[in-house]
Amino acid sequence: MSELPKTRLFVENELADGISVGLDAARAHFLKSVLRLAPGAAVALFNGRDGEFLARIDGFGKGWCSVTVGRRLRPQAAEPDLWLAFAPVKRARIDFVAEKATELGASALLPVFTERTVVDRVNVERLRANAVEAAEQTERLSVPAVHAPQPLAALLAGWPAGRRLLLCDETGVAPPVAEALAGAAGPWAILVGPEGGFAPAELDGLRNLAFVTPAGLGPRVLRSDTAALAALAVFQALAGDWRRSGSR
Repeated sequence: MSELPKTRLFVENELADGISVGLDAARAHFLKSVLRLAPGAAVALFNGRDGEFLARIDGFGKGWCSVTVGRRLRPQAAEPDLWLAFAPVKRARIDFVAEKATELGASALLPVFTERTVVDRVNVERLRANAVEAAEQTERLSVPAVHAPQPLAALLAGWPAGRRLLLCDETGVAPPVAEALAGAAGPWAILVGPEGGFAPAELDGLRNLAFVTPAGLGPRVLRSDTAALAALAVFQALAGDWRRSGSR
């Protein structure tokens, strides 16, 4: 079996054997000037719908690159339906959250403004770019949806029926996360508050919602971004796709 391409690119195009795909200027520059690939070089393409395909570079032009799609390397596979709702943190750390949450298999990233959230702006396109890059590097077949930020009240008011919400409760009164997730099934989301924690009224309101499951993340105080990634890792280990082997 031939070696799989080391370079993976996410594209919005439909993918099938024999079709031609044009890449934008940024991707053309990356392939030609950064990786120094030449026509004929192999890359892998995925779009989150059709699986992963082998493709070969046809040629470069000013601000463009054309590739021809070949055989499918991997079919699209089911992934956990796991959202991460989180209070935005400062720029470098929110980039880190987007990158690592993608690596950990989150299917959607939802920035949420709480009473004590300090950051008041979120660059959604930047988060999306970080998620795309992380998906390309970690062999994911999809990129998580990145939502526009919204107030916590709006998030809860529009909460979809049938989706559980794991509340990362920093007060020390909630059951341990492994206990809270015992028997977990179906679509879930994780909610992490800001560096200063949720306001008491927010916590009281959340605990009174039937779809919310409060959980503690151990005896130590975790930073907001650490808590988000720790909760994702625990969920994946206990109820997600860490219970099966790798795909390659």
